[in-house]
Amino acid sequence: MSQDSPRTSWPTGYLIKPCADALPDGCVDFFRAAPAAVVADCAGLQVACIGLRPFHGAAGAKLCGPALTVRVRPGDNLMIHKALLMARAGDVIVVDGAGYLSRALVGGLMRATALAKGLGGFVVDGAIRDLDEWADGKVPVYARGHTPQGPEKQGPGEINVPVVCGGIDIVPGDLVIGDTDGAIAVPRKVLHGLAERVTLHLRREASIREQNAAGRPDAARIDDLLRARGVPV
Repeated sequence: MSQDSPRTSWPTGYLIKPCADALPDGCVDFFRAAPAAVVADCAGLQVACIGLRPFHGAAGAKLCGPALTVRVRPGDNLMIHKALLMARAGDVIVVDGAGYLSRALVGGLMRATALAKGLGGFVVDGAIRDLDEWADGKVPVYARGHTPQGPEKQGPGEINVPVVCGGIDIVPGDLVIGDTDGAIAVPRKVLHGLAERVTLHLRREASIREQNAAGRPDAARIDDLLRARGVPV
């Protein structure tokens, strides 16, 4: 059944919703070039996925795109396969696998599909496998761990619903960014004006970095922060 097909009821534990609207023009291109750490600083929220790490190997590989979310029964990837069929080029498949590590939810065959469709990558709160295939960096993947043991395909599961991944709430269509530091998810509602804040932050950091490299750290800035907290410096 198409994700757009109307129906009034679903079997218990199953739900498939349409993909979220596309992100604004230029959004992904801008944030693909921005460090995840800087975006996290500027978003003003707890946006970092905790406990997930990159397994795609290639330094500098960047994940950036809108979230297509999947909630699965731990160790079962039936609905991830359905999400792959629904996914559009650039989408990042975000899987709430409850942190279960005894069965891999995503592996090399699914990676091949993602590569052919031009997907943005995967963020998996669970295990993956076939690490040698991911190591070329062509499909970014963040996961909690890995195991050679494969998944079940029994269901149930839900697609394009709010999920928890790496300890944070992620809603379909949120902007997911990942680099060597890790993966973050920025809610769509805070994207307005975020690019401008990131640009200013990068300029400010460049100036501070130049001062530090020249042996002239900004002592006044640190002392001002301490004085604001009542520290007599």
